Amino acid sequence: MKLKMLQFRYKSALLGAAFVVTLTPPCAAQSPPQNAPVLTLKQAEEIALRNHPQVKAAQNEVNYANQQIIEKRAAYYPDLTGDITGSQGNDLSRIGAGDLSASRLFTRFGQGVVLNQLITDSGRTHNLVESSRLQAKATQQNSQATRYDVLLQVNRSYFDVLHAQAVAKVAEQTVSARQLQSDKVTELARNSLKSQLDVSFADVNVSEAKLLLVRAQDAVQQTLAELGRAMGSDLPANYRLSDEPLPPGPPATMEQLIVQALNNRPELAGLRFSRDAEYKFAAAEKDLSRPTVSLIAVGGLIPFINTPAGSPIPLGYEGVAANVSIPIFNGHLFSARHEAAVQRAEESDQRLRGEQQGLERDVRVAWASANDAFQRIDVTAQLLRQAALALDLAQGRYNLGLSSIIELTQAQLNLTQAEIENLNAKYDYQTQNAALQYTVGLLR
Repeated sequence: MKLKMLQFRYKSALLGAAFVVTLTPPCAAQSPPQNAPVLTLKQAEEIALRNHPQVKAAQNEVNYANQQIIEKRAAYYPDLTGDITGSQGNDLSRIGAGDLSASRLFTRFGQGVVLNQLITDSGRTHNLVESSRLQAKATQQNSQATRYDVLLQVNRSYFDVLHAQAVAKVAEQTVSARQLQSDKVTELARNSLKSQLDVSFADVNVSEAKLLLVRAQDAVQQTLAELGRAMGSDLPANYRLSDEPLPPGPPATMEQLIVQALNNRPELAGLRFSRDAEYKFAAAEKDLSRPTVSLIAVGGLIPFINTPAGSPIPLGYEGVAANVSIPIFNGHLFSARHEAAVQRAEESDQRLRGEQQGLERDVRVAWASANDAFQRIDVTAQLLRQAALALDLAQGRYNLGLSSIIELTQAQLNLTQAEIENLNAKYDYQTQNAALQYTVGLLR
């Protein structure tokens, strides 16, 4: 009879606890509202490539480099200048001081054109144009590298938001479960079936779960702000993110990845173009010491002129001349400029070599990190299953009075940690996989 009475009191306490739980609304994570638009990873990448200031600045740099080609190529074309000149002077006078080609003064008004045309500068202009072309290609590759950087940041921020929201959901479930357990223990304690110590432990567990939820909510807000910044916006990303499927595991070896990285990474391509541009510029500097041939032609009309009698001047004029400039000595200026350009070109060679070595290291590190994160998914999944089973057993033992609440709370804590570790492994692998794709030059 006494045993039946205790069972009745225990069931009544459980019903009372359940009633209390229904009156206690669970905490909700501060996420975008349900009517917010859904955003996929691909859409986030497209928005970032359209709006991010770094991408736009890189494109401006490309446009600038393309104009440098036109600027250097302008030397191939004639330089045509129109002149309109009027002067007044006292007849028969001469300029006594100054540096003028003609010292005679007279009143006149005339108009004409002057044409300058480069015939050859022994290949200097050609090398300058080719250097500008190569530098423009390098700038284009640097622009692509900037796009890669932006895409990587979008991927990281996107998965950070999903990770934070998943942890917040676990925290909400943890608060609900522990609140339920606390209400049960409190009701049992009212019926003298559990001690006040059990109530205290249960309340501590609820407080810990609420603290976890508060931190998770803060992480959600931070990651949303980071995602908005990664997408080129000044505001947090007010979207409901679509979860991405887990990518396949990394390849078994990294040798092929290293080859792909050396062939695909835009930074390396940009350094190669920059190196070739430096060597072309060095060749152009060498051409400074070679002859330059140019042509000048002038022609025009003088509708009004006042000259002394007996000194007729035709009303039209024209002339043409060719000039050959041969450098002889200028204090080793040209040789110094050529040597400086050669040193700069050799420096770019070493920078390319260093970047290749650093890239091989980055591939190895990214592959190892991705492989480790992928393996942790299975390990944490097994840990989660074991923690859930341990909690079921601990809950049963506690309900039967075979164990203390310390064992139950430890099992609850282990389950929460296992859930979070499993989420960490899942989203960490997605982030590491994106970093690996970035490293080998496959992040589009």
